[in-house]
Amino acid sequence: MRSLFGSNDNSGSKSGSDELVSRHSSGWKELLKHLRAHESLRILDIGPTSSGNINYITSLGHSIYMANLVEESAKPEWLTSAADGEPPTFDVERFLAANLEFSGRIFDVVILWDTADYLPESLVGAVLDRIHQVMQPGGLMLAFFHAATGPEMAFSRYNLTDTDHVEMQRAGSYPLLHIYSNRKIEAMLAAFSGYKSFLAKDSLREIIATR
Repeated sequence: MRSLFGSNDNSGSKSGSDELVSRHSSGWKELLKHLRAHESLRILDIGPTSSGNINYITSLGHSIYMANLVEESAKPEWLTSAADGEPPTFDVERFLAANLEFSGRIFDVVILWDTADYLPESLVGAVLDRIHQVMQPGGLMLAFFHAATGPEMAFSRYNLTDTDHVEMQRAGSYPLLHIYSNRKIEAMLAAFSGYKSFLAKDSLREIIATR
């Protein structure tokens, strides 16, 4: 399973500054309460691998698995040949089989970060459907969505802290592909039993969706 967390720290494609920028996150604050209140949760962190995140989650007594879907989806190997004059198409099923197949594992928490904003359009719905399938009923998913362009649009690693802040660190030069409206986000999360939105002072929306 190529994207599951193993023993190596694979930081993905990096460019620009490694500077850490602290950002208040009401969504992370809420999720952290949940992590502290429960034991032995199984967590899926979808983003650039961070040894700090791995160590922090395991220090709370939980297990963690990781998948960097943005880096993977940018590889040309997922594009299928097209007829003359037609653009290539993204092989969604092959991508899901290679990157979101967990051998029967079911997760209590998924941290999606802002992944959906950087995935090809044809992949977004399929990824959310697969995440929903591999979550426990009542499980929580933390997701960020860009509300506008701004300094937060750079693809970033989100480093967890023991506070209500996360530390953002640029992790690649992948372009921001989507800015979803509130109505679109609601439609994307229709399979979930509900979600809670958090106000932010910057251009990121934060949501915790319940399976």
